[in-house]
Amino acid sequence: MKRSEMLAAMEDRSTVWDMIVIGGGATGLGAAVEAAARGHRTVLVEAEDFAKGTSSRSTKLIHGGVRYLRQGRIGMVRQSLRERERLLQNAPHVVHSLDFVLPTYRWGARTVYYAGLRAYDVLAGQWISGNTRRLSRSETCERLSTLREDGVRGGVLYSDGQFDDARLAITLAATAVDLGAVVANYMSVVRLIGNRQHISGVIVRDAESGKELELRGRAVLNATGVFAEEILTLDKKLQPSSTADDHPKVVLSQGSHIVVDASFLPGSTALMIPATDDGRVLFAIPWHGKVLLGTTDLAVKNVTREPRPLPAEIDYLLEHAGRYLHRCPSESDIRSRFAGLRPLVGARSGSRATATLSREHEIFTAASGLVTVIGGKWTTYRRMGEELIDRAEVIAGLPHKQSRTASLKLHACPSIANFSGDHSCHMYGDDAQGIESLILANPELATALHPRLPYRAAEVIWAARHEMAQTIEDVLARRTRALFLDAHAAMEAAAFVGDLLQRELQQRTDWKLDQLQRFSDVARGYCQ
Repeated sequence: MKRSEMLAAMEDRSTVWDMIVIGGGATGLGAAVEAAARGHRTVLVEAEDFAKGTSSRSTKLIHGGVRYLRQGRIGMVRQSLRERERLLQNAPHVVHSLDFVLPTYRWGARTVYYAGLRAYDVLAGQWISGNTRRLSRSETCERLSTLREDGVRGGVLYSDGQFDDARLAITLAATAVDLGAVVANYMSVVRLIGNRQHISGVIVRDAESGKELELRGRAVLNATGVFAEEILTLDKKLQPSSTADDHPKVVLSQGSHIVVDASFLPGSTALMIPATDDGRVLFAIPWHGKVLLGTTDLAVKNVTREPRPLPAEIDYLLEHAGRYLHRCPSESDIRSRFAGLRPLVGARSGSRATATLSREHEIFTAASGLVTVIGGKWTTYRRMGEELIDRAEVIAGLPHKQSRTASLKLHACPSIANFSGDHSCHMYGDDAQGIESLILANPELATALHPRLPYRAAEVIWAARHEMAQTIEDVLARRTRALFLDAHAAMEAAAFVGDLLQRELQQRTDWKLDQLQRFSDVARGYCQ
């Protein structure tokens, strides 16, 4: 995960890549791991930082989707639950089980929800890890100590998966590199290479140096999420006379979240609210010593690189939390707020049918051979990667190779027998030993970044040396989750992080000042 080494490999003009993956979010990283695991010569480029967009702004759940079960999408739920169990085995340092309680308020509701959630467990088949059971009124209130007791008749306990999305993205990038892939952030695709018959590569620009590189490849994969249309537009330039425009469209949905102190829902059990004003399931989830409330579902028209929660979304989350919790959180209680854009699959051009807007994905191959994936969700990233590489092998004329990622342990996966399960401290898995070694060599690196943040200076150095962190935002938003946990604390820690990065990356003082301004501009959106 040293960017200089990655760029050197990309500069070798004699290399013909088997797979060129565009996009460093969940889907692109999953495809890169899949391709590299099969032995294909693989390169991945990301225009900004890994998981900079949607893939770092999720509800932090690896799950089948209770609401999809209610909608009758049995196949999708079954597949998601199987992928959940694989991740629990392959990345226990990043993904873990979490208990949820669904309180009930009407006679008979507990039986109905219990039956549904037992079906949720059963769908996992041989991968079952659920412990669904009915709870009495007193057990429900004991599990959720800050739940309003008015009208509570009982509840249902079930388990699902929780993770740190950005940390899983970095883990996947490192896994791809372990398998021989080349990955690089801050490398944007500015042009596609090819002719009217077939795409043969891409031109990428390094955001740091401005230098352009030509990458030649047998297959090019567009896994850019909400930005998929931008790459498809570049593809149309290869075929200016073509009028074909039958690919599935990206439909945008914004999901917003707020983060409050753990005192609003102390303990290790999450709250699921199954019925809200707009029909969505709402969660209150313990996460890294805070409580995450989300999510909303708002249709939006335009892609923005830094989406912001709307006031109406914040009001919606605060109001619903207040209906169920003793203490009603207010604006002043919000430690951070963030929004992500979901790339849902819409209708094809010219189609009169209304597409089902779900997390299910669709893979489209253009006349040029460009392979595009739209839709999907974090839970099924591995399965999407498998399907993408199956399709790309055909396009590239490569022999089909069996997938082996279902049982592939991800980078730094610790021995489960020796793993403490303290996910706030050990997200690094076996790499935690390297961070401790930094501190042994220089005890000053044990210094906390901020009194309200659980991160140390050594993690900044590790991020720069081994996780391709290039900016203050990379460190405070995605290598650590400081910006998502306490935006004001992150802003106050930025100068310290800037000093550490300036020395480690051997940058000038004006670089640090520019970085501080850039981070401040981004962070203000998480505060307001």
